[in-house]
Amino acid sequence: MASLGSKTFVKGARTEIGFQPSDLRGLSPPAVQISIRRRRSPAPRRLEVQAIGNVFGNYFKVATYGESHGGGVGCTISGCPPRLPLSEADLQFELDRRRPGQSRITTPRKETDTCKILSGISEGMTTGTPIHVFVPNTDQRGHDYSEMSMAYRPSHADATYDFKYGVRSVQGGGRSSARETIGRVAAGAVAKKILKLKAGTEILAYVSQVHKVVLPEGAVDNETISFDQIESNIVRCPDPEYAQKMIDAIDAVRTRGDSVGGVVTCIARNVPRMRMETLEPEQTDRAGGISNGETIYMRIAFKPTSTISKKQQTVTRDRQETELLARGRHDPCVVPRAVPMVEAMVALVLLDQLMAHLAQCEMFPVNPALQESVSSAIDGSVLTPNLA
Repeated sequence: MASLGSKTFVKGARTEIGFQPSDLRGLSPPAVQISIRRRRSPAPRRLEVQAIGNVFGNYFKVATYGESHGGGVGCTISGCPPRLPLSEADLQFELDRRRPGQSRITTPRKETDTCKILSGISEGMTTGTPIHVFVPNTDQRGHDYSEMSMAYRPSHADATYDFKYGVRSVQGGGRSSARETIGRVAAGAVAKKILKLKAGTEILAYVSQVHKVVLPEGAVDNETISFDQIESNIVRCPDPEYAQKMIDAIDAVRTRGDSVGGVVTCIARNVPRMRMETLEPEQTDRAGGISNGETIYMRIAFKPTSTISKKQQTVTRDRQETELLARGRHDPCVVPRAVPMVEAMVALVLLDQLMAHLAQCEMFPVNPALQESVSSAIDGSVLTPNLA
């Protein structure tokens, strides 16, 4: 269930509608119940998220923009080091992995997601100034969302956007659409390249569960798994047998107009030792929240897609119970396309932490008895060929 603090709704914050904290539970039946409880004390600051969730990072700062059925989506990147070889092809490679319409188990929406770098690059190299990436939307069908102008999709952000802003973009969910992640993936492509060149860090993610199909523990060797293994099938599971089982599970719900969730496993290899501070110390690859050089493992769960072509019980903006039969084009399971999104977010966090370490701990020569300096993984002439 969603959890909302009540602060936004007190003292007549929505006087034209008359929302009060006590009203919220009456907006919906138990299937889409909203609970109100006091927020916990804030956690220690890690990757900073600013501007209502649109800006990520402290040193490598990314701001995403755009909406599902607007003119386009993208990002601006501030803090990217100068003299990094970078092209639109570097970004396009990752964007092609997340774009819709790749196979029968993804949304049929057809978008090429062709990116354009509008600033921050000169003669194929970063200049150290903000990088602006733009991706146009070309296959919008706004009329598919007419039923959702008043009826809220259960488990989606329709209701919460109305409660927060008092207005929302109905077509495609607007800012709450997964198309927002295009900006993250584009910025993540830059972060992955910097991590690879500077520290030899490699980030790989794959699907380890779809609905009730679970890849057994130990079926994949996370130390040797390769990108080609992951990309060898449409579900992005490196084990062929379980990949087919996952595809069959998605096909089964797709034909019924339903959806399923799943899990993405991500690994980060060759993360510099004693560099990434404030990482959660839940495993032995980090000691006291600081990376120790071992491979970092993580699992990220995704719920079933909210928008399905089956009737659902919901409520309207004026608090009336109703049924919603959604139209539109949606993924029966977001997990296969989430793989590059997970990699991108991991890269953004790790690079932000690496830049923080370099700024604080390598201003002066390191203590060779205890420390290792982060040195480039490749020859400097490759990084700056026109300056060599």
